[in-house]
Amino acid sequence: MPRRLLSILLAVVVVVLMTVVAVVVRMAPVSAVSSDPYTFKNVRIDGGGFVPGIVFNPTEKNLVYARTDIGGAYRWNQSTRSWTPLLDWVGWDRWGWNGVVSLATDPVDTNRVYVAAGMYTNGWDPGNGAVLRSTDKGATWRAAPLPFKLGGNMPGRGMGEALAVDPNRNSVLYLGAPNGNGLWRSTDHGATWAKVASFPNPGDYAQDPGDPNGYLSHRPGVVWVTFDPRSSAKGAATRTVYVGVADKDDTVYRSTDAGATWERVPGQPTGYLAHKGVLDTVNGHLFIATSDTGGPYDGGKGDVWRLDTATGAWTRVSPVPSSGSDAYFGYSGLTLDRRNPGTLMVATQISWWPDVIFFRSTDSGATWTRVWDFTSYPNRSFRYRMDISANPWLTFGGNPQPPEVTPKLGWMTESLEIDPFDSDRMMYGTGATVYGTEDLTKWDSGGQFTIRPMARGLEETAVLDLVSPPSGAPLVSALGDIGGFRHTDLDAVPPMMFTSPVFTSTTSLDYAEKNPGVMVRAGNFTDADRPNDSHVAFSTDGGATWFQGGEPGGIDEGGTVAAAADGSRFVWAPKGVPVHYSVGFGTSWQQSQGLPAGALVESDRVDPTTFYGYSGGRLHVSVNGGATFTATAATGLPAAGDVHVKALPGVKGDIWLAGETGLFHSTDGGASFGKLPGVASAVNVGFGKAAPGRSYPAVFVVATIGGVSGLYRSDDAGATWVRINDDEHQWGNMGEALTGDPRVHGRVYLGTNGRGIIYGDRTGPTPTATPTVTSTTTPTATPTVTPTVTPTVTPTPGKACTATYTPGNQWPGGFSVSVAVRNTGTAPTAGWKVTWTFAGDQRISQLWNGTHTQTGADVTVSHMGYNGVVQPDATTSFGFNGAGPATTPTLTCTAT
Repeated sequence: MPRRLLSILLAVVVVVLMTVVAVVVRMAPVSAVSSDPYTFKNVRIDGGGFVPGIVFNPTEKNLVYARTDIGGAYRWNQSTRSWTPLLDWVGWDRWGWNGVVSLATDPVDTNRVYVAAGMYTNGWDPGNGAVLRSTDKGATWRAAPLPFKLGGNMPGRGMGEALAVDPNRNSVLYLGAPNGNGLWRSTDHGATWAKVASFPNPGDYAQDPGDPNGYLSHRPGVVWVTFDPRSSAKGAATRTVYVGVADKDDTVYRSTDAGATWERVPGQPTGYLAHKGVLDTVNGHLFIATSDTGGPYDGGKGDVWRLDTATGAWTRVSPVPSSGSDAYFGYSGLTLDRRNPGTLMVATQISWWPDVIFFRSTDSGATWTRVWDFTSYPNRSFRYRMDISANPWLTFGGNPQPPEVTPKLGWMTESLEIDPFDSDRMMYGTGATVYGTEDLTKWDSGGQFTIRPMARGLEETAVLDLVSPPSGAPLVSALGDIGGFRHTDLDAVPPMMFTSPVFTSTTSLDYAEKNPGVMVRAGNFTDADRPNDSHVAFSTDGGATWFQGGEPGGIDEGGTVAAAADGSRFVWAPKGVPVHYSVGFGTSWQQSQGLPAGALVESDRVDPTTFYGYSGGRLHVSVNGGATFTATAATGLPAAGDVHVKALPGVKGDIWLAGETGLFHSTDGGASFGKLPGVASAVNVGFGKAAPGRSYPAVFVVATIGGVSGLYRSDDAGATWVRINDDEHQWGNMGEALTGDPRVHGRVYLGTNGRGIIYGDRTGPTPTATPTVTSTTTPTATPTVTPTVTPTVTPTPGKACTATYTPGNQWPGGFSVSVAVRNTGTAPTAGWKVTWTFAGDQRISQLWNGTHTQTGADVTVSHMGYNGVVQPDATTSFGFNGAGPATTPTLTCTAT
């Protein structure tokens, strides 16, 4: 279908030029995309996912980084005792870079930090990996693409670190690569990389070499690099380097000539994989922690070994040797106390029952003590106590029987790190959070040290669904791995996840539009563990409490579920079984007719008897409460990929559909759909409170509009769109969950896959209602021009432009501004540049729709790739948030 174009010149002349085509439903044409300033924050949960790596800088106190498998990397902020995300700029085009397989912090120039990024090494991630490098502790980044994939979310991701900076010559870095790619080196601070041709063993271990999905057949390859700084003088490349390989026969290699040649370290143990290799430079000991698998979910045997680097002698120093009768775990999470040489700790890999075990030695592994011990079974004594008052949901709603306790000390503890500046501080990652202590040495004195969550700011949930009802809690979430929450305060950690029952992952969530206290959720758990639980649950108090309903036979995954507008009935499409409906709260279910199994189900938000189902590119409608469905005549809808269907609150039969081929809208109950022009593809759609002076709810989309993938809002039913995120806030593959807030105009809730729930609020001026231009279904080639004022304008021959500075909102210490760039010449611009000088010490803190530099008070803003071309007498715009007092400088615009 040809695109319709609406150009609105926001000066003293309003000119509307339309090319109108026949469509199925009445729709307004799309204007040029502008932007709207927003602030974004996480809805607080704290943690929620696996943290496989914590890295302390060895030469700068309190400089700590964390890496996650799907949610990017973070830097510790000591003043706020929270984590700052560093990779939110990664967008849909490179979403795999949110998987971090390794991270290295420079011990010489501590402003430098490096990330080995890439999520999957099979076909799930279409892109190759990259080494990202920063010279300002992660505030900004540059990328060095690699010719192979990296696997931040693949098996073995807790081994490491595979990326390391030479402590003597910090321009040199090594990177261990997976799947036969061997060892790589950079000699220019990570800008370029070359394979170390002399390295002999790329690693042959795979968990399941025959896995047809290409996941368990992943070979972690070269998994850690450790330098011996004693072997060279400062400024010269370190001569002795140890490298760990995922190979059960040959797991440790060494170079003594700065990587020119390599040898298998003689006498090394065999039969297990070295997850970690850590060097005690004072005593000359290399310690390795080994396991029989790559983890992070398994590991049944392993050992800890000590290499005397002076004599070459290996000594097994395992707390529980693999040959022992009570050995049922491997080892990982290896760390040294740099303030007290000879003191080290190691964690089990993995002992699910009754809990992870930490071991501590103060004599280089000759003897060990345990963080807990059995007394008279099933009772245990503990050298620690847990204080989770800041994150009480970490009990997971459990009430286990001894010897198990809640909360658990941890699991998947691949990273256990003692602060090199503080023997009392330790942090460790788990499958759900970061824990830590600040009085660790009480372990040695016979006291009980305290472990607390240290995860504030680190949000790593995978968000599967979100709802914001018109009353009650502002947000209710459906999450992978930790079920979901009722968020009564967006800036506070909720006390408990959904219980009665607990779902491992909540796959779908809905509420009754006219009776929002009624909610329903569907989800997954391991059926063998809880054979009497159901995969569907209900609430009548807005998600504060839940009770489970019955379910049809054969269900083991939640699928999607929908609540009638009045809460009187529900339609459920569990995965793999037929669609069913229930009158009441699931006490009995009847099979629906006419809707394929596995369909996406949604309720009309006005008529309680109307439900919608989507499958195979066809919309199906039920007008009898889900008993029978009939496919509508609408065609041309996306048949492949993820599709989201949302019914508009307050208007019967008003349906929006987002998919790979675009954004579609129906006003007749799905009988017909019109495709919104200008929206090339869409991930999801949601609704929020209408703008002042308007009645139609705000529409939010994650979509590609005008060639730019982003988060957009429309206050006029899709006639015009504003981009509300910017290039620094993209959050990877965002949008699986999306909704606006029906109580706060402009507020949006965005689900990410690994960066938690993001919510955004407008910071710009209050929008004003403007007339909506609506096309008809009668084609016409006659443009309509409606000027409000007709001034005399003399175009400048050639290329020229002007820039108009419009102040927006102000707040203590800050302000917002929008700038309109207008082509006042006779030829299209290829690009533009706007310059000005602030009157004081104002600084730009955030800018969208342009790139900027600021030197002192002097500012230069240049076009982006998508808005450099401006036709004669047309406009584009950019905006920014500033720090300092508001001001109105004089602008200069230069066209190219």
